[in-house]
Amino acid sequence: MPPKFSQRLDRILSTRDSLVCVGLDPDPSLVPKSLRRLPARVQLTRFLDGVIDATFDHAAAYKMQLGSYLQYGAAGVDQLARLTKRIGSSRIRILDSKANDIPNTLRMVRDGAFGEFGFDAITFTPWLGWETLGPFLDDPAHGVFVVAHSSNPGAIDFQEIPTPRGPLWLAVVGEVRRLAHAHGNVGVVLGATFSDAFHAARVTLGNGIPMLVPGVGAQGGSLATAVREGVDAHGRALLVNASRSILYASSGNDWRKAAGAEAERLKVQINQLRAGLRTG
Repeated sequence: MPPKFSQRLDRILSTRDSLVCVGLDPDPSLVPKSLRRLPARVQLTRFLDGVIDATFDHAAAYKMQLGSYLQYGAAGVDQLARLTKRIGSSRIRILDSKANDIPNTLRMVRDGAFGEFGFDAITFTPWLGWETLGPFLDDPAHGVFVVAHSSNPGAIDFQEIPTPRGPLWLAVVGEVRRLAHAHGNVGVVLGATFSDAFHAARVTLGNGIPMLVPGVGAQGGSLATAVREGVDAHGRALLVNASRSILYASSGNDWRKAAGAEAERLKVQINQLRAGLRTG
């Protein structure tokens, strides 16, 4: 029997000594200038392979935002299956689609994302009810990150509505804890731009239940708070995602080197924060 997703994730975080997740989110207006006139398929291959090569030693995971690939049409969708093979199983591969539909449809999404495309985990929004998570819970070797508090400014419109269990986002975290203990493959998405959420989230989750954290790069979220309040007692159970700040660290001919340097800088900074927790 394969290990449960949370066990595999923890092993990779420990082995790589890294909590860095690189967001492979191509934007045709931001790719290096030397690549912009190339056909879409060639542009994507050269750019994304270059980023992977430059960041591989520093990353524990890669996340692909579905919308970034749909804009390229068939050429973009083809990249998703190619990239999961290119990255390989030594890193966690996350499809950021924020899936949300009835169980029958999500069963198809699961089979496509994990079977046909080769992803290890997917992001999910629980608006249609917890029953819709069922197809993912049936496959504990693959992970599902449930959006609790996102990083965009409008997150407060719904995610902070009061409930008998606290703000809605915290009620979501509480349910994730229950499901994670039962199935071993559920985590949460918590945006770094809402730094006040991390302490309560980790207290609620306890050890070993992972958080996926967007918003520390171009969106300006607090990396220090996310790491200090977000890691568990073992200094893990956290993936810090950075997309634009790594991919577009330079638009010149040094773009590969710049992406690698930014990923390394982020890894070192996170590990210094973790070391401070162990020795402080």
